[in-house]
This record gives sequence, structure tokens and C-alpha cells, in this order.
Amino acid sequence: MKRRVAILISGRGSNMAALIKAAAASHDFPAEIAVVISNRADAAGLEKAKAAGVPTAVVESKPFGKDRAGFEAALQATLDECRIELICLAGFMRLFTASFVQRWYGRMLNIHPSLLPSFPGLDPHGQALSAGVKISGATVHFVIPETDAGPILMQGAVSVSDHDSADTLSERILEVEHRIYPDALRLLASGQARLEGDICKTVASAASGNFLISPVVGE
Repeated sequence: MKRRVAILISGRGSNMAALIKAAAASHDFPAEIAVVISNRADAAGLEKAKAAGVPTAVVESKPFGKDRAGFEAALQATLDECRIELICLAGFMRLFTASFVQRWYGRMLNIHPSLLPSFPGLDPHGQALSAGVKISGATVHFVIPETDAGPILMQGAVSVSDHDSADTLSERILEVEHRIYPDALRLLASGQARLEGDICKTVASAASGNFLISPVVGE
């Protein structure tokens, strides 16, 4: 039985599209995208989801103002109605209360465009460039009340060039995001990821065998 997944978005839904594509491309993918939910009626990702044949819903957050619990009650009602088992956040620009996060602990994923725990929060690409790192990337992690701080499920890396801007680095990391988010969902939905305290461990996990070294020094 495939796990029923809700993708929560606020904007264009780039990672949402990657998850929908992966779930539809393979009959043995262990999850189905049951609904895409946005807290903004004008989110461009809603039309992408509809075009892909995925049901959509809007739970507007603006009318609730600072009443996060009220918004989450409305959101939870939609999740219950759709019989959702797992949540993937994909550019969802809304912070959750600790009680909502606890309710979904171990069943809600987020993706962040840096190699956490480095550069959490806003402008991770700018942070990475300012720090002068030579490697950056993306991280899929479980959601906890603290921002970008949950147990790490999967990471992917790219080299950082001296000529990179925040935009060029973002473009390359986005490709990594689209690769690892579906793979991370596959691991979670198939029961191959488990939490041991603050650490996520995966069944039969192994290193890829490849190094990523940057900069590369010529022979």
C-alpha cells in the first residue's frame, strides 16, 4: 500500500513538481501524491499540480494573521480529509507551532538549499559565498520546531566556484534538490529510514564511492 503524501507549497512548486514526477514515473514508488496544499491561492504551483492530475486545496493563512494554531487546525482538517500519512514541505513559507510539528514528527520532511547544519535560515547561498566554502548543496531533513534543524535524512553536494553568484549557485543546487527529495521520500515511505534520537539512519545505506573535491588541482 502506497503512503499518502501531501505536498505543502506557497509559491512556484519546483520541488513539488519533482516529487510528483518521481511518484508518477515508477509503479514501485512507495508513495502517492494525494494532494498539494497551498496557503496562498495565487501560488503558481497549484496550476502545475492540476496539470499533472494531482488534487489541490487552498488553506489561506492570511485571514488567520498571527493565529498559527487556528490556521493549523484548518490545515489539519484538510490533511485528515485527504487521509494523509506523510507531509513534504516544498517552499512552504509558514512556521508551525511546536504542537503541530510534534504531531507530525517523523512524518514531515523539508528541503533546505545548504549542507545543514551550515547556513540555515534565509539566504543560504549568500551565506555560503560569504563564508568562502568550496562545497555546498542541499539537505532533506525531518521537521522539528527549530528552523532547519531536524534530523538529516539525505544530502547532495556541488562544488562552489570563485565566479559563482547566489543565483548561479542556486541553479546548480536546485538540480540537486530535485534529485534527492524524491529519493528521500522513497526511503521514508518504504520504511528504510528510522529515527534514533536526533539521528536518522537508513537501511543498507552506503557511500556512493565518489569523492567531491573542490577546487580540483591539475595533474
